[in-house]
Amino acid sequence: MGVMAESMVAYAQPLLDATDGSHEQVQNALSIAQMCWNLALLPETEQEQSLAEMQPALKMDVAEFADFRHSVIAPMIARHHEMFPNMPRLDSQRMARLSRDEKYHGTGRNAPCPCNSGKKYKRCCGR
Repeated sequence: MGVMAESMVAYAQPLLDATDGSHEQVQNALSIAQMCWNLALLPETEQEQSLAEMQPALKMDVAEFADFRHSVIAPMIARHHEMFPNMPRLDSQRMARLSRDEKYHGTGRNAPCPCNSGKKYKRCCGR
């Protein structure tokens, strides 16, 4: 297993420990850990927006989601910050730039250029 995978498993360990070991529960725990990991990388304003969009997808009512947020999401975000204090977080400007690139060009800066030049978008039409 690679360093990143080992880091992710170590990060997800509290959620994994709460499962009965079944494949379904382990997969669910890893999915929640990944969601929390991604949230931890966002600025707080974007975290709030993502969380607001997340509630309907999780099919939880307001009270259930508030409890889930308090008991799972917030501790996992704090755990991420403790375990990986030097991991860079996306700032608002970078988030806006990534969104703009994808919105107007349908591709991220590091994706292959849609003109089929074989170059990265940022080195070709993205200039």
